[in-house]
Amino acid sequence: MALVVQKFGGSSVADAASIQRVARRVVETKEAGNDVVVVVSAMGDTTDELLDLAGQITEDAPAREMDILLTAGERISMALLAMAIHEQGARARSYTGQQAGLRTDTRYGKASIVGVVPERIVRAIKDGQVAIVAGFQGVNEHNDVTTLGRGGSDTTAVALAAALDADVCEIYTDVDGLFTADPRIVPNARRVQRITYEETLELAAHGAKILHLRAVEFARRYNVPLHVRSSFSNKQGTWVADAPVGDQEEEAMEDPIISGVAHDRSQGKITVVGVPDVPGTAAHLFEVVAAAEANIDMIVQNVSSQATGLTDISFTLPEADGPATLKAIEGARDRLQYDELRYDDQIGKLSLVGAGMRTHPGVSAKLFGALSAAGINIEMISTSEIRISVVTRAQDLDAAVRAVHTAFDLDAEETEAVVYGGTGR
Repeated sequence: MALVVQKFGGSSVADAASIQRVARRVVETKEAGNDVVVVVSAMGDTTDELLDLAGQITEDAPAREMDILLTAGERISMALLAMAIHEQGARARSYTGQQAGLRTDTRYGKASIVGVVPERIVRAIKDGQVAIVAGFQGVNEHNDVTTLGRGGSDTTAVALAAALDADVCEIYTDVDGLFTADPRIVPNARRVQRITYEETLELAAHGAKILHLRAVEFARRYNVPLHVRSSFSNKQGTWVADAPVGDQEEEAMEDPIISGVAHDRSQGKITVVGVPDVPGTAAHLFEVVAAAEANIDMIVQNVSSQATGLTDISFTLPEADGPATLKAIEGARDRLQYDELRYDDQIGKLSLVGAGMRTHPGVSAKLFGALSAAGINIEMISTSEIRISVVTRAQDLDAAVRAVHTAFDLDAEETEAVVYGGTGR
């Protein structure tokens, strides 16, 4: 008997028929002799609809009230799924994040889990019931409901799996696992059979949408095997772990050089033109940026086009952080002594990820050659030990992904990737 944590995303529980299909899968897992804990997201576009409703009421909603509002979506899903499981002859009980024992810090809207005390979940398991937990939410030290941010249901599932010492955490979505690129851009992308935590972290951090970054960090920290599968098919999916899991066999050959190509079109680029080229300039600039709580990604410093003794500093950040960061830099103009501030939201980022880069020279040359042959200009470059990222024009991003995917022989011989629900989550 195994303890299995299953997480179902919004596209998997989008309507009554989908919830009934999920219930059948849960009951089958239970009837196979496993203990089962289920984490669910809100149905379909419920979270977006709740955000729209709040927007019709106010442009400045209190963060605490927004968290109470947004957790309603997952509560609807958990109750309906419990009913569907009962209809199929199994016993189930639903729990909010608070009832499930997920403790968080006090940051509304983007809380972090600080502890899990799943006493009621353990009791439900011992009683032979399926425990269903509302994802994306917890409770802080003031006994207020908090949310974990978008994708937080993944984090809920992995945190519970770690606390319960589960054998596996299954992440169900609307694609058949992790692919070498987004199937909506590269229809002949290949499914990855197994991938390391490190590679998955790089892909998640640089645009891949299937797994939430914090969930992968949790899984690596507590060595929780992840199994990414589709709730719309029975295909094998992708295992995320540093070693073979269960009845998997060690691969006789070396792991592939490249695991996948990720892309991100949700970033903007800020260029601070004509700042003094003296020690401390960059430190002062990024102190201002840090105070604005912006998450910086790529940074480039060049000799300024304005005059000798000056420099230009460019950096990328999430578009959502752009307005506040621009305002902070403008407010520090006298201190920073720059000539001009520019913002560009028409960029795209492509990231090539693979642990094999460590021991295989020539990866950069092949990447840049593929982009050059496709007529795509590179504006910024960033690297890590297992990743190369480049910034291009947003309009060139899809073509760049396809060109690089083909250059590294990642294309499947036949069309394999299917997005059943249309969202890729």
